[in-house]
Amino acid sequence: MAYADDKHGIAFIGGGNMASAIIGGLLRQGVAPGDIAVVEPFAPARERLHSDFGLAPVEAPGPELARAGLVVWAVKPQTFRAAALQARPHVAQALHLSVAAGIRSDSIVAWLGTERIVRTMPNTPALVGKGMTGLYARAGVSAEDRARAEAVVATTGEFLWVAGESDLDTVTAVSGSGPAYVFFFLEAMTQAGVEMGLPREQAYQLAVGTFVGASELARASQEPPELLRERVTSKGGTTYAAITSMERDNVKALFVKAMHASHRRAQELGDEFGKS
Repeated sequence: MAYADDKHGIAFIGGGNMASAIIGGLLRQGVAPGDIAVVEPFAPARERLHSDFGLAPVEAPGPELARAGLVVWAVKPQTFRAAALQARPHVAQALHLSVAAGIRSDSIVAWLGTERIVRTMPNTPALVGKGMTGLYARAGVSAEDRARAEAVVATTGEFLWVAGESDLDTVTAVSGSGPAYVFFFLEAMTQAGVEMGLPREQAYQLAVGTFVGASELARASQEPPELLRERVTSKGGTTYAAITSMERDNVKALFVKAMHASHRRAQELGDEFGKS
């Protein structure tokens, strides 16, 4: 597991979907496979990383991790503590970037013995370079560290920094879990299209294209979504009938309630798995 430059070596603890998204982005940006180390306990995942990216993942952390200037923690919340304690002797000098939902930086500091912690909340569109990631840095993170974290995250899409760590639980509820909300509505729109007579493939194509187009329109506009919605909702028209039906059924309030449930669960994950 050789690195061309010790300072720029990157190690991943965990090699699942989010790690793969970041690794793919790094390779597209010109990072050499030899500069990327991966610790992944599951053999099928190691084989996939080798076949997809030409990497040589290892089963457990070892002294070679000391060569990494940045360690990306892409493990499940419930396994973070054990993985951190196992890797700690080898990664004391690195900057640490966590993509694990809910695990607070105080816990990561206790497990790793360093203040150089950046917590992030990415989402799955990172897999196609269209991710949205929130970042939070502890006080021990330098401007150079921040820039390096940004360079890594930027390979997967857009990002923004939040001022307080608790804001990441909100990021989780809005954008971290957000793709599932979109897919949920795509399911519903596709089902309705089929029920009204379209082939499933056509209904799904129409639904996806509508989400893509509406999102791009919102991105390009300086106007709030309420106004954008009102402009396509002529009183007495077809869109008005649909919106009125949803308002009658309290859809917006129920949707907001669901996002609050996601927020609470993000907080609970920190309580459940963040004990030192």
